Amino acid sequence: MIMAKTKTTFFCQNCGAQHAKWMGQCASCGEWNTIVEEIIVREEKRSWKQSPNKKHAQKALALSQIQFSKEDRIATNNKELDNVLGGGLVKGAVVLLGGEPGIGKSTLILQVALGLSQRVLYVSGEESQNQIKMRGERLGAKNNECLILTETNTQQIFSAIEEVQPEVVVIDSIQTLHTSVVDALPGSVTQIRETAAELIKFAKETNTPVILIGHITKEGTIAGPKILEHMVDVVLQFEGDRNHLYRILRAQKNRFGATSELGIYEMLQTGLREVLNPSELLISEKDTALSGSVIAATLEGHRPFMIEVQALVSSAVYGTPQRSVTGYNIKRLHMMLAVLEKRAGFRLGAKDVFLNIAGGISVNDPAIDLAVIVAILSSNQDVAIPQNYCFAAEVGLAGEIRPVNRIEQRILEAEKLGFEAIMISKFAKINESKHKITILKASKVEDIVKALF
Repeated sequence: MIMAKTKTTFFCQNCGAQHAKWMGQCASCGEWNTIVEEIIVREEKRSWKQSPNKKHAQKALALSQIQFSKEDRIATNNKELDNVLGGGLVKGAVVLLGGEPGIGKSTLILQVALGLSQRVLYVSGEESQNQIKMRGERLGAKNNECLILTETNTQQIFSAIEEVQPEVVVIDSIQTLHTSVVDALPGSVTQIRETAAELIKFAKETNTPVILIGHITKEGTIAGPKILEHMVDVVLQFEGDRNHLYRILRAQKNRFGATSELGIYEMLQTGLREVLNPSELLISEKDTALSGSVIAATLEGHRPFMIEVQALVSSAVYGTPQRSVTGYNIKRLHMMLAVLEKRAGFRLGAKDVFLNIAGGISVNDPAIDLAVIVAILSSNQDVAIPQNYCFAAEVGLAGEIRPVNRIEQRILEAEKLGFEAIMISKFAKINESKHKITILKASKVEDIVKALF
């Protein structure tokens, strides 16, 4: 192989910034001792195979001249994943899945690979074939078309691909791969960029979908250069607390669908079970109504479901009152407490306030503001809210109750799950006659206090 243009440069292992010389601190991200020297060996031609087909140059076309064709998708037989992807794997797409160690990334992808009817090449650079076989038997799936390869060199991987001709390729993980094109350690910025570029080129030229598993940093971002996320077509994030059973699959980037959808899984001994009705799992069962516990009608993407908002207000033991939040924005909580103090006259400045979204999930929907306020007041007054009540509205700084999007879907979901009443904004535009559920309306925080307490 003829090499040319040998060059030494310095990369930050944290953010991927390039420097002309070594420095103790990265000027881009501010981290210390993250800059390493790497030898860049550039080839005149980069290709995933030895003899690439000659291509004709593309012509520029007007928008009206371009023939539209719907993307050809492969159904994964995993409803939650298909929902997040927008209908299945697009042929020629590169999907990057990131998540914390031990969260279940490899389990999810192996489960998907074993569930596909197409021929799959599962390449692992982290586990042996015996380990993968043990996991596959535990998952209980049977697919003789799923081939396992333990290899880290991309040239060897492409040789295996040419031999078996797979319809889907899985790489676990991108950080373990290395290519002979560059002289750098596996996991370094250069190697990740080059191996990813080779795999993307392969995916586009052969119309084969490629699924990459990526590690994440302590900040929660995908390890390696940020350009990796820009290069791929889909970026998925697998979230959840290892102490909880539930896992959330979110799309952070999707060139072929919406990024607002999410998939919910339950971690079991036999693998990840799809949760098709999350409302039943996210609402805890209680004998009697308890103070500080309120149900909110939230929406993730096009999917409505009910979540339980729990609040605890107690007298501050220490000089400075505590504000603790799980699954909700703490700045938003401070705003809600200020609204209650200013607009409703509740003196909460000298009290500890703890807020929790049940089930270990994180919610950003502003429609749960009303449920948060009601939960805080319920705990403060020690008055239980009826279990068959739910809430869906945004609260403004003036104490006004504002309408939220897709309120009809939220009401229908509450009705389906057997709730008797839902409280919404007075200004929400809905057709009340077609709903059997009682619809309570409020225009300001004072109305809620009068109605419920």
